[in-house]
Amino acid sequence: MRALIIDDSKSVLMWMGAALTEVPDLILDLCDRPEDALTLASTRQYDLVVVDYLMPNLTGIDVTEALRLRPDYHAIPIVMITAERDSEIRLKALLAGVNDFLNKPFDPIELRARITNLMSLRRTQVELATQAHRLEEAVSQATADLVLREEEMIWRLARAIEMRDGGTGAHISRVAAISRLIAEGLSLDPHFCRMIYLAAPLHDIGKIGVPDAILNKPGRLTAEEMTSVREHVNYGARMLENGTSDLIRVAAAIVGGHHEKWDGSGYPRGLSGRAIPIEARITAVADVFDALSSARPYKEAWSPERAYDEIVRGSGSHFDPECVRVFREKWQDIEEVARTLRDEEEGPAAWAKESEAPIAGG
Repeated sequence: MRALIIDDSKSVLMWMGAALTEVPDLILDLCDRPEDALTLASTRQYDLVVVDYLMPNLTGIDVTEALRLRPDYHAIPIVMITAERDSEIRLKALLAGVNDFLNKPFDPIELRARITNLMSLRRTQVELATQAHRLEEAVSQATADLVLREEEMIWRLARAIEMRDGGTGAHISRVAAISRLIAEGLSLDPHFCRMIYLAAPLHDIGKIGVPDAILNKPGRLTAEEMTSVREHVNYGARMLENGTSDLIRVAAAIVGGHHEKWDGSGYPRGLSGRAIPIEARITAVADVFDALSSARPYKEAWSPERAYDEIVRGSGSHFDPECVRVFREKWQDIEEVARTLRDEEEGPAAWAKESEAPIAGG
């Protein structure tokens, strides 16, 4: 433990230094100029400061106020030495941050006892702070581990659903990446952007409830079969409802709203405009773009430019105009994502069977 003693009298400093040599595990720095003491305190961390009240240029109160402005000295014990009995001065010192007083002339035994007690308190304070920091780190690490496990489970589940739908998992990767680009372009909170990135792959999780015979039918679906496929939204919403984590809540909003349309002609609830959750509006653009530009056994892949034009045409009817605006602004990045994450072939997907319209969504 290191203590700084400040007094303009060299004889007093020497006397105090001699009196405190018997205090175990204590390193002393003696300073007869308060300005020099403040400089020392800026380069060294002290565990205790003893300062005289009456000194030229700066008083002990001035020194205390200056130290308390520094974060590292918010909780350091400060003892003031004074012959003053004036209660107003003592009150001012206490308000400045002084913890205790030593009266002049002082007894060396009392000096050692006061310093020993304060150093013991400081040692306990340091130990508690260290334990608190370790506990905080442990909690932070445990929380991070839980988040990583949650994210891994979400991603693997999304890949399983995509593979059941005939895909390879590349579709959900592209939808996730494009959704994040749009979310960031809308200047949404970074944490929210990440949640959208992680949750977007679950947009079709409800297809687990759609019969295989319908989901993997190679031809166009009947009206009854399309109704069955569209139920995947309700299935997914029920699977994710009442979630407690940010990730599950964002995923639930995406699942339940990514087939809604800006003009209210979508499903399942016919929501329109800003009544559709923003995360669902974002994912809808990413999902439809990637679906249009992906090859299927029953359709050729559209060129990125043709799919781009279709998204732009859907602004204000199918899609949120703001999301389309960002889609256009981020086009080079989105095109790069589509290129680098493009797989050679994806299997049949039910998104294109839901409607004869070219914009169907996934």
